[in-house]
Amino acid sequence: MLKRFSLSLALCCLTFHFAFSQNPSSKLYHDLLKLKETKRILFVAAHPDDENTRLISYLANGEHAQVAYLSLTRGDGGQNLIGKELGIELGMIRTHELLKARETDGGRQFFSRALDFGFSKNPDETLNNWEKEKLLSDVVWIIRNFQPDIIINRFNTIPGTTHGHHTTSAILSSEAFDISADPNVFSEQLIYTNPWKVKRLFWNAYNWGGQYEPKDEMNYHIFPVGDYNPLLGTTYSQIAADSRTMHKSQGFGSTSQIGFGQDFIEQIKGDRFDNNPFEGIESRWKRVPNGQLIVSAIDKAIQSFDFIDVEQNVNTFLSIKKLMDVSGFEELWFKEKQEFINQLILDVLGVKTEFNIRKEIAYAGESVESEMIFNNPSALPIKINHVKNSLLNVKIDKEAVSNRPVNQSLAFSIPNDFPISQPFWLENPVDNSLFHIQNLKNIGPPINKPSLSLSLDLTIEGQSLKIDLPLMYKYNDQVDGEIKQPFTIVPEVNVSLNQSLVFLVEGAKPELTIEVTFKDKFLDGELLLEGLTKQQYQILTSEKDQRRKRIIYQVKILDSDVEKQDVKAVFQANDGRLFNQDSRRILYKHIPNLTYFIPSKFSLIKMNIKVSGQKVGYIVGAGDDVPDVLKNIGYDVNFIENGDIQKDKLNAYKTIVIGIRAFNTNQNLANNVDQLMEYVKGGGNLIVQYNTSSPLLTRDLGPYPFSISRDRVTVEGSPVEADFNHPVLSYPNQISSQDFDGWVQERGLYFTTNWDSKYTTPFIMQDPGEKESAGSLLFTQYGKGTFTYSGISWFRQLPAGVPGAIKIFVNLIEQGDGR
Repeated sequence: MLKRFSLSLALCCLTFHFAFSQNPSSKLYHDLLKLKETKRILFVAAHPDDENTRLISYLANGEHAQVAYLSLTRGDGGQNLIGKELGIELGMIRTHELLKARETDGGRQFFSRALDFGFSKNPDETLNNWEKEKLLSDVVWIIRNFQPDIIINRFNTIPGTTHGHHTTSAILSSEAFDISADPNVFSEQLIYTNPWKVKRLFWNAYNWGGQYEPKDEMNYHIFPVGDYNPLLGTTYSQIAADSRTMHKSQGFGSTSQIGFGQDFIEQIKGDRFDNNPFEGIESRWKRVPNGQLIVSAIDKAIQSFDFIDVEQNVNTFLSIKKLMDVSGFEELWFKEKQEFINQLILDVLGVKTEFNIRKEIAYAGESVESEMIFNNPSALPIKINHVKNSLLNVKIDKEAVSNRPVNQSLAFSIPNDFPISQPFWLENPVDNSLFHIQNLKNIGPPINKPSLSLSLDLTIEGQSLKIDLPLMYKYNDQVDGEIKQPFTIVPEVNVSLNQSLVFLVEGAKPELTIEVTFKDKFLDGELLLEGLTKQQYQILTSEKDQRRKRIIYQVKILDSDVEKQDVKAVFQANDGRLFNQDSRRILYKHIPNLTYFIPSKFSLIKMNIKVSGQKVGYIVGAGDDVPDVLKNIGYDVNFIENGDIQKDKLNAYKTIVIGIRAFNTNQNLANNVDQLMEYVKGGGNLIVQYNTSSPLLTRDLGPYPFSISRDRVTVEGSPVEADFNHPVLSYPNQISSQDFDGWVQERGLYFTTNWDSKYTTPFIMQDPGEKESAGSLLFTQYGKGTFTYSGISWFRQLPAGVPGAIKIFVNLIEQGDGR
């Protein structure tokens, strides 16, 4: 039997929601069919949005199986269509977009420890970044806990056919299939779980750009993913499109295919089948001592289901629950079925229950008031015995019946040492492109359990039933109506900085603002900058803001001993406590409000470079942090609005920089390329950052023709050949080979091709073993001005404080200093 530790791991990955809404009777009947079915399927790929939502939708709702998607990464290395968030922030967004997708298509979600470090061309490169043995153990651990009957890989194992992360996901899945049943492999896991033998391994076969044609020698199966589900009142294709549309940060809004649709799976390993991939897989009910009685009770509930007076089904549901409760069976899947029948019983009665609070954020040490609301619209009484969590235990002893809600006020104090609401995968620094997750039970779950929840002990017709409610902040929005957000716990003192980069550069202002905010009352203490001596910085002013309970420090950096270092801002209270965390928030309507915490630190960069401090215009694209970096270096940066993209107004700037993917997202910019070219022709300096090859709103991106390819250099430390006499590498700052050291994630992406001979190309870049590319940066004189187009990933290098990349970008701007 599975150990209880393993049980708690898997249960926290379920998407049960006990704040019930009234489901239509056909959906309740559909759920009853899911209760009977015990098939389990694991779908494996590399990133959020890799999953085949059509197949997941069909398997979860047509086959009524438990389907889980294992995404190796959280998508941290991708691009963001809807905002500026990149890296771990983008990973948080994409994690919750995946959860919304699974909520839509009926699947479940798992993750490994892998950090998405950006595009990778082959699995060898991928596994140079990821420690294979650790990731393989993650996949085995998830297989052993979820216990799938079959595994379906989204991708095949052939290198070079797709993203290296994709191929690696299939390689790891295939190897895990072979060893997950072997007790001698990753035996340390067996303290908490058991070996598990998967019956078959498949590839979700596809043919990019056309219909997949199966080969006669392959053992394959076809699923009718375009079919209509009358119980849900929609097609699997529509469910899939709605699910895929949840990936909004990737621009994957989808329209459903109408009519016939098929998906193929090709068998890779395991027992051969003749007609069905689930052949020879016994119902798990046969392992339960009274399993046949339970199945008979479920069949009776299916046959006698009352679609009109839904409440009449509760007695048959209670009989199922009673048989399950007396079985004494402990396997994981069975415990999940017990949770599921509890949900069904409350659903057929129309129960709605909530655990609410009137504030979204509280701090460790605060006393708060909350409310439990329990409403049972049926005529069958439900006894609420008591409610409890780690902070309270309250006897209720009330009946809920006939649509008369039971309300209970609940006050409690949050201890000073209560954990803050930090996503568990961000608790420790990243370790070699893997999240450093120390607790084994956090391998797999998508997110933390709720910061606080409430366990309700109920009695219905003499049967005991328990449910857990997450504490939620509930309020009414004038436009969107009822809104619920997760309750969040933050530190008592927050230390925030107005910038993450400070430059000791001639012409720059090496000053920053540090705000120390107190959630309760002012604490006596002092601000320290760890990493610098007290002779290397000066606190210019400190001002108390009584109304906002904060102290605002103006700090000047005087010197540094190295070119680049991290400096930590710490508020040390007189009672000895140290505070060094800054709360960050990510707010989008399609996902919950997200909160995480970063160390309160900045990178101090000391460089001997020439910066003119000229006036720079910036046209925003999909969103990036380059403007802030330019301001910190000493440039006068102004944002150019769409209505100001006219030659006469552009002439106010010596240099204009266009943000990432602007020609993918800004139609007004695309409509006014002629005005930009007139600006250059008259003496302006225009710098255009990368765009994707599709969709482009215009093909005319510069004064002379060029095209955008999908070429990229993904190895950030790969060699670079450079013409160091080229203007952008020699004026006003001489660039050297050392300036290409210490880059992050990649050199660049979507390089140019087919460029006009009037462009010069100062760089040759290439990934190991691949052909050279000169298309990372194009430069030309046009009229009296200068034009640069670059696929180099400045949007990653500059915010990361890479000195060499900053120096090169300064040179690009300084080509306009003579205007």
